[in-house]
Amino acid sequence: MPARRPTATPEGQHSVPEASSQKNLLDPGFELTLRPMRYPDFYDRYRDAIKNTWTVEEVDLHSDVADLAKLSPGEQHMIGRLVAFFATGDSIVANNLVLTLYKHINSPEARLYLSRQLFEEAVHVQFYLTLLDTYLPDPEERAAAFDAVENIPSIRDKAQFCFKWINEVEKLERLETKADRRRFLLNLICFAACIEGLFFYGAFAYVYWFRSRGLLHGLATGTNWVFRDETMHMNFAFEVVDTVRQEEPELFDDELQQQVTDMLKEAVEAELQFGRDLCGEGLPGMNTESMREYLQCVADQRLVRLGFKPVFGSENPFSFMELQNVQELTNFFERRASAYQVAVEGTVGFDEEF
Repeated sequence: MPARRPTATPEGQHSVPEASSQKNLLDPGFELTLRPMRYPDFYDRYRDAIKNTWTVEEVDLHSDVADLAKLSPGEQHMIGRLVAFFATGDSIVANNLVLTLYKHINSPEARLYLSRQLFEEAVHVQFYLTLLDTYLPDPEERAAAFDAVENIPSIRDKAQFCFKWINEVEKLERLETKADRRRFLLNLICFAACIEGLFFYGAFAYVYWFRSRGLLHGLATGTNWVFRDETMHMNFAFEVVDTVRQEEPELFDDELQQQVTDMLKEAVEAELQFGRDLCGEGLPGMNTESMREYLQCVADQRLVRLGFKPVFGSENPFSFMELQNVQELTNFFERRASAYQVAVEGTVGFDEEF
């Protein structure tokens, strides 16, 4: 039987409960009480997330409108595809939160964090809605962007990849068997490593490419805050995986490693197809081959974080992604860190997670 996770008492002391009195994280049920606290790290992540509150109204997109008129036709195509992907990407994440993760992660501390994450996903959806309304004033273009999952092949393929790995678990009411729990782990890993940890990180690279050229500061400012949120979401999900690995190590066998590796390879190809759509024959400083190296580098990072072997061996080709922390970014955009509604302490190392 694996070692049990320490629990925090009301006085802040830690003790290890009897094995018979404590369930594993993925055991069926719906634990309700926060005391004794079984997973205090999840509660700490919830509290940290509260400090990062921001609103869409704080993002100034006025200068972006003038910048859009300066873009080449290829760059305008890229922006149109980006906002079309953003319009639906976070909705897929939010649905999986409600329909799968909240149902099966049996920890009230974790559910506190998931509740907060759902709020943040709603803010992201509002931000992308505002982007669409600002960037695509033509009603027909805007309607086509909202319908991107149906009518833009490169975005449809990414959505189908997501549904392939996450939809099946929605039908499960309880994780009764080892097979059920493995299916849930694949859902969670797809959610964290592929959707939030690869698809969105790929999209963010295009945004920061524009930023490095002094363009679309409003988009980049909002993206910086979304980037910070998504990194926290991904790290929370990885901690859930770590906890399950500690409690049920038998689930993490060679078969699971091969499934996850195949999943990341498939995700890289789906995102690369999206990159071909965005970049066409290539733009100055941004092309499909550079994006391939970047995506492979990110995929290797995700595999290593999950305790698996890297498979690509690529390095990050984008110097503009080597950003150190939120304060440097806010200074770059001539915005004060107080633009957050709640004070932010500490830093985010963007060089650690591209």
